[in-house]
Amino acid sequence: LLLQEPNLLLLDEPTNFLDLRTQILLEHFLQGYRGGCIIVSHDRTFLEATVKKLENAKPKNDYEVVATAYALAGNDAATFQTHHPLTRVALDRTWTIQKDDGSWEWPDCSWPPLEHDQFFSVAFMAVATAIAPDNYADTPAARKGLDGIRKYLKANPVPELHHKATLLWAATKIDGLVSDSDKKATIAELRKLQQADGGWNLPALGPYLTRRDGTPNRMDAPSDGYATGFVTYILRQAGVPANDPAIAKAVVWLKQNQRASGRWFTRSLQVDKAHYITNAGSAFAIMALDSAGEKLAADE
Repeated sequence: LLLQEPNLLLLDEPTNFLDLRTQILLEHFLQGYRGGCIIVSHDRTFLEATVKKLENAKPKNDYEVVATAYALAGNDAATFQTHHPLTRVALDRTWTIQKDDGSWEWPDCSWPPLEHDQFFSVAFMAVATAIAPDNYADTPAARKGLDGIRKYLKANPVPELHHKATLLWAATKIDGLVSDSDKKATIAELRKLQQADGGWNLPALGPYLTRRDGTPNRMDAPSDGYATGFVTYILRQAGVPANDPAIAKAVVWLKQNQRASGRWFTRSLQVDKAHYITNAGSAFAIMALDSAGEKLAADE
């Protein structure tokens, strides 16, 4: 596949099951690859190799830089509680490619909620800055970049509830992104969409009305892993207590709906041949359960 020289690579956990020699070969290939590349990986060493490459080379695309910084900052926050030097390099690099309007170039390929508009680049980077340890948001580079983000938010209304919730997450740690009244309104909107079984569904968070073939997404679709994990986690970050009835019901749903594979299913908003959003949804489900005080197997 790699030898066919495609224009765009979508790599989902590319280092899984690779021996060291093959992983090194993959890293070297990507360093010379001229096309676009979107990587989903929990392999920190692999991501750090990407950062080292970006120190001395122009990135293939802006979202490679932003997504790598986000992943490393989140990993640092969850493990070391201090940032690794390469994480600081990655975060600082993001501000050098911030556009004049405060946003970043972002894939607009009709794959909601993460890859279908430029607004999400701003919300995504706001979260990366917020979760970075060691008060990274107070560094000179971050303060200047955050001013650009605030400028963008002032000029561009939030287009959908999913992005409002993402900004709410960032605003729990960074002032001046969302007003207190808008925070309360977003929490109320999210609460209103909780379904009778305790979960949420992704179509309603747009709302995302139409699929790629023109058929509708049901606003009363069954609860799914992404929406339930995402909303539950963000409500907890926003100060909703773990014993709140909405959180308690969501936790029950999450505990009852993990599949034998270990994942929580989420149907793609566009096509049924692949449901990659399930991977992100499963991560949010784990984060939600952990934030609600549930004991996870890895903690035992």
